Amino acid sequence: MKFIPFDFSDFCRHRKHPDKGKPVSVCDDFPPNIPPPETNTTLTLCVDQNGCCNFTTVQAAVDAVPNLSMKRSIIWINTGIYYEKVIIPKTKPNITFQGQGYTSTAIAWNDTANSANGTFYSGSVQVFSTNFIAKNMSFMNVAPLPRPGDVGAQAVAIRIAGDQAAFWGCGFYGAQDTLHDDRGRHYFKDCYIQGSIDFIFGNGKSLYEVAPGSKSINGAVTAHGRASADEDSGFAFVNCSIGGTGRIWLGRAWRPYSRVVFALTSMTDIIAPEGWNDFNDPSRDQYVAEATIILITILSEIFR
Repeated sequence: MKFIPFDFSDFCRHRKHPDKGKPVSVCDDFPPNIPPPETNTTLTLCVDQNGCCNFTTVQAAVDAVPNLSMKRSIIWINTGIYYEKVIIPKTKPNITFQGQGYTSTAIAWNDTANSANGTFYSGSVQVFSTNFIAKNMSFMNVAPLPRPGDVGAQAVAIRIAGDQAAFWGCGFYGAQDTLHDDRGRHYFKDCYIQGSIDFIFGNGKSLYEVAPGSKSINGAVTAHGRASADEDSGFAFVNCSIGGTGRIWLGRAWRPYSRVVFALTSMTDIIAPEGWNDFNDPSRDQYVAEATIILITILSEIFR
């Protein structure tokens, strides 16, 4: 995947030029037939900041999805940056966020571990439901870039704590702890993930086919949280590319049995020669040899 630099000007909504003497509405160029009628299998809700369809905020659309619905609820989100904190509870399974491109549609907030009373609660978007899908949009935490030694500066863009989530063509932007892959089975395809320190972390069992990028700070791509040999979790990166600026490790062993594998992945010289960091606990180095078996297991069981 080729990274297109993020530019806020890309989020400017297109407006028709007014014809002389004719009034023009901001909704004149709104896509026709959005939202489509409800069917036996899908419900489509529409979000537009200008009020051209059902809702003006993403959270309002999530709240309108029926509890425990077996239908796929598609939330179509128009171009723009939606400055809000969005929470999808366990009672709202089978939701899809459909954006208009990862440089065109974004949800952004600026909580940190300090402001949210903990890193886990700082996510701009927090997904606790099963079978969540996101396509062609970005998730951002726009808190200031932390300085070395800052306490409580962790700022999560998205927390994924529901099983069987999938992301296609999405962007994840932050600094420290960008993507909280908390727990469950998750898949990321053709996505871009930007951060600096432990910017993909958690105890998920996930497959990534993405392009992680570091942003001018020394840190780590991953910090996996597997705490015991009995836990069936790990991160697998396949057909990925890693680039950016600064100097980073492939991962830090956040927990004693952290499990991360990179395969068929291109890496620039931002990767530190030692590759990995044991979190100042040499006993965690002994599990490196498991890599081949782990990769086979994750690839075969990720969505079993």
